[in-house]
Amino acid sequence: MLDSIAIEGGFQDPVFDAQTIFRVIMQAMAEPGTVHQNIALSKPPAPLTPEAAAVAIALCDQDTPLWLDPSLAAEDAVRAWLAFHTGAPLANTPADAHFAFSADPEHLMGLENFAQGSQEYPDRSATLVLQVNDLSGGEELVLKGPGIESEARLAPHPLPRHFVRQWMQNHARFPRGVDVILVSREGLAALPRSTRITSQEA
Repeated sequence: MLDSIAIEGGFQDPVFDAQTIFRVIMQAMAEPGTVHQNIALSKPPAPLTPEAAAVAIALCDQDTPLWLDPSLAAEDAVRAWLAFHTGAPLANTPADAHFAFSADPEHLMGLENFAQGSQEYPDRSATLVLQVNDLSGGEELVLKGPGIESEARLAPHPLPRHFVRQWMQNHARFPRGVDVILVSREGLAALPRSTRITSQEA
């Protein structure tokens, strides 16, 4: 049963669909805060969402260890599905992971616990893929920085606790620090570490 679940639910056209999602992610990183739709091209086992799964298939392979938060790691079907469709091994610790996936971002550990890269190799940091309920129902974030003409606004919910404060610390570590991809049924948006974030109330 587990074998059949792992095999099913991937991209209909693996090469074309993976290339399409990869381009969407790159565009989202280049234009922080913009929401890109129509990326639910796979049907993974819950609680992994189709949008997060699409990101995993597009970005992850046997050379990119994954970390799964407790709600995802607890599901044998999720681990088997990701192993089959990406070939990516599971990281022993958050600091060892190239990509981290969270279905419960509200209770995610601090961003500093994930791979930060180094001054010489900032690309050796982690990208966090956070499954949120929506991108417009939370506290409004004001985004500024590269790829944003004046400012952008995004209101994802839920986010890790004290997210704006955590992000300020993350941004201050630039060029080190983590990048974040937010996924919901509304689509996908990215927060690269170069983006400055303040809350609307600030």
